[in-house]
Amino acid sequence: MRRGMSEKTAYVEYSKGVNGFDKVTLREVRGCSAEVYLYGGQVTSWKNEYGEELLFVSSKVPTHFKPPKAIRGGIPICFPQFGSHGSLEQHGFARNRFWSLDPDPPPFPTSGKSLTFTFAYHTYFAVSDISEVRVEGLETLDYLDNLKSRERFTEQGDAITFESEVDKIYLNTPTKLAILDHERKRTLVLRKDGLPDAVVWSPWDKRAKSIPDFGDEEYKHMLCVEAACVEKPITLKPGEEWRGRQELSAVCCLLFPPVIVVGNMTLEKHFRAAENCISSASLVQVVHS
Repeated sequence: MRRGMSEKTAYVEYSKGVNGFDKVTLREVRGCSAEVYLYGGQVTSWKNEYGEELLFVSSKVPTHFKPPKAIRGGIPICFPQFGSHGSLEQHGFARNRFWSLDPDPPPFPTSGKSLTFTFAYHTYFAVSDISEVRVEGLETLDYLDNLKSRERFTEQGDAITFESEVDKIYLNTPTKLAILDHERKRTLVLRKDGLPDAVVWSPWDKRAKSIPDFGDEEYKHMLCVEAACVEKPITLKPGEEWRGRQELSAVCCLLFPPVIVVGNMTLEKHFRAAENCISSASLVQVVHS
């Protein structure tokens, strides 16, 4: 069944996905698309106009996904708890409950107890080769290292690159981060609001082999960069509202012919981010609480 949003902009398609679970596919007139499962309210696909997948979902999902497990990949929503630091299950319950849209929600309660929570968009980006990827925007920032009991460190050097397992929570991060995929000549840009932290996770080989719903070699083709609020939990009093927003966009990098400076025979390669090239696409998520 299709319900048109606009003949000139986009349409919505309702169908059955993996293991018969309901999903919604949004298609834009140029060919870009996004896929959302009602289970977990989880985005599991984001494609540009040429059908190139920009999110990673494990190939083991069809055989290993079964509630109450979450779907391995896409953009799981971690709420009201990120990670295992708290009294709830890992990453909270939002990612493994069925979601529905209420067109006429009740007003915010004005009495009762305060709500304290942490949050993250646990985004799995698809990359060509993790060893050829770098993340920009986190240089010189403090981070908590989950591999060392959340001990606090300061990032050294320039852009973040990957040679082994990484699981870090960067603090007080900028609102814009960039993931540069050299092999695909593509830059993925993450913009966020209301989410001061950023989580970077790459399981690498040993950790990947210990995850049942994750292929042994799939770590090479994914990277999690997550808009989050972890270090300082959010507390809402009755009647208060919070909004966490992330916007993802993808642009390709066009490689110009080398420029040779004859005087000293140096070789320069010039890249340009092109807004309307083959990999141009965007995805916006907003969560209210």
